[in-house]
Amino acid sequence: MQTTASIRFQNGASYERYMGKWSQLVGQRFLDWLAAPAQLQWLDVGCGNGAFTEMLINQCQPASVHGIDPSEPQLAYARQRPALAHVVLEQADAMALPYPDDRFDAAVMPLVIFFVPKPEQGVAEMKRVVRPGGTVSAYAWDMVGGGFPYEILLSEIRALGITIPEPSSPDASRMEVMQRLWSEAGLQDVQARAITVYRVFDDFEDFWSTALGAPSVGQTLAALSDADRTLVRERVFARLPADADGRITYSARANAIKGRVAP
Repeated sequence: MQTTASIRFQNGASYERYMGKWSQLVGQRFLDWLAAPAQLQWLDVGCGNGAFTEMLINQCQPASVHGIDPSEPQLAYARQRPALAHVVLEQADAMALPYPDDRFDAAVMPLVIFFVPKPEQGVAEMKRVVRPGGTVSAYAWDMVGGGFPYEILLSEIRALGITIPEPSSPDASRMEVMQRLWSEAGLQDVQARAITVYRVFDDFEDFWSTALGAPSVGQTLAALSDADRTLVRERVFARLPADADGRITYSARANAIKGRVAP
């Protein structure tokens, strides 16, 4: 069985097209559900290239925002966003947040928990740095349940017997696992919900070239023979019906959760 390298996010611009728009689609629904008051002090854990952080600023009107991510290239892209001019961005590990206890009013982990090697430690760290009464929340693509935005492409690659790089903790994206993590961390008033979003691509070429920007899919496809790559493309094309104008509407599903630090 063929294998490929681990997932690494090193290109903020490519990530913006591949996942940033998906992040904004689901992030909007997530923030509506979170219904957080204005003027809170926020921590964005795994802020990446700042796609969700920008939405957080525009919608929640925070008093301050800090963001951490392990990828310096992603942070460099985030620093170029005008809306993030006053955000403090640091390279750091979700399992060892560089902040004192009770530092923030709210901590959020957008599309990240399945990348954390020890998800329970990441949740515990968010709880540690949030003040009593504050909120700890997250949303994640339902990796196990087929909710990932490009699952249709991944499934066709797997059908060839090729192993695609996976995040460290895909099981942590399951609704029941997230609920257990939040409850075992001692968070109160835990609530969860599924969020389905839709993205429209101009045509199949738009979908295909966008998917090539993924660090997992792009590298995997590049390593295939021309014949296998053509076969995958043909199979995916056959599974993506287009409308009369050639546009393709594709869905993805995320699981969201929130809880409160005990007063």
